Amino acid sequence: MIKDAPTSPVMTIEPKRAPLFSRLGTLLLVIGMVVTFFISQLIGVYIAGKLVLPAAKNATIGDIFFFGSNDGTVVSFSIIIGCLLLIAISVLLIRVRGGNVRQYLALKPFSWAVGVGMLGLLLIFMIGSQALTYLLDKSPLVFVDPLYQSVSSVWLLVFAMVIVAPIYEELIFRGLLWSAIVEQFSAADYIEHRGAVVASLVTSLIFAVIHLQYGLYEISTIVVLALIFCYARIKSGSLVLPMLLHIINNGVAMGQYLAQVA
Repeated sequence: MIKDAPTSPVMTIEPKRAPLFSRLGTLLLVIGMVVTFFISQLIGVYIAGKLVLPAAKNATIGDIFFFGSNDGTVVSFSIIIGCLLLIAISVLLIRVRGGNVRQYLALKPFSWAVGVGMLGLLLIFMIGSQALTYLLDKSPLVFVDPLYQSVSSVWLLVFAMVIVAPIYEELIFRGLLWSAIVEQFSAADYIEHRGAVVASLVTSLIFAVIHLQYGLYEISTIVVLALIFCYARIKSGSLVLPMLLHIINNGVAMGQYLAQVA
């Protein structure tokens, strides 16, 4: 009696998931989210201005934008409102396209070893940037002066600029847009990591340019900082680490500012 040869386990290859956004869709997504970014800020300033400014009932829309954009309380609340709007839009876009929000945005834990290494890199950047800022006699946070002087609570301004702003900025630039660009290079004929490099360069440049409150020197340092956040996204495979690094960076900068004006 001849025994049947043992059967080997059947290998199953999971089909490669199609990109959530097409190439044209990704281009429109990038343009649309940048425009939405500014619109959300305007909506935030208008809503917060109507609620906070004492003469808002009789003020024109132009007056609300002019006075509100220089009022620390209005700007703080506008950052929070803008954050909620951008998170809602990002989640909606991913779900409409049939994607998993946590997976697409890489909202997952990261290795502490990678986290410590990236924190060290961020500290090197902050020390070098601080030294260069001192040598060039620059004041990158001068735009905070009118906000600090007019805010109802300094802690509200700190919360908005140190915690809230990094969360939605990372969600958009190292999250939604970064993932949409990377997946365009997922085909086998592309060099490994090419998508990550392209996504990092594109999102970092856009991220720096939208910071209109800064000058050319500050924008150039923001590009480097954004690339560090992208590197953290690549090394950790998680968006949480860039968020934490962004919060730490903003926290240190705000701490230095408050120490100077105190």
